[in-house]
Amino acid sequence: MTANSRYKSKAALLHWINMVSFAADDAALYLDTHPQDQEALAYFANYSGLRRQAMEDFAEAFYPLTRDASQNSRQQWDWGAGPLPWEGGC
Repeated sequence: MTANSRYKSKAALLHWINMVSFAADDAALYLDTHPQDQEALAYFANYSGLRRQAMEDFAEAFYPLTRDASQNSRQQWDWGAGPLPWEGGC
């Protein structure tokens, strides 16, 4: 299954990346003060995995959003191929 068949549009995939990134970042902040919370660790691992997969899907279908997003799935250096934030990217 390709990224294009999983998500309705580029915008939908970016929205999903934003949602799972927020959840992972929020859990990371909580874990800074509660490092032994097993439920929080599992939550963080789940959302980090979802984010990693979504970033790889986006890189495969469009262009990498971060320097490391496409290095597992591509054998070329194409970081910076997409539009910059002030050009409407992200």
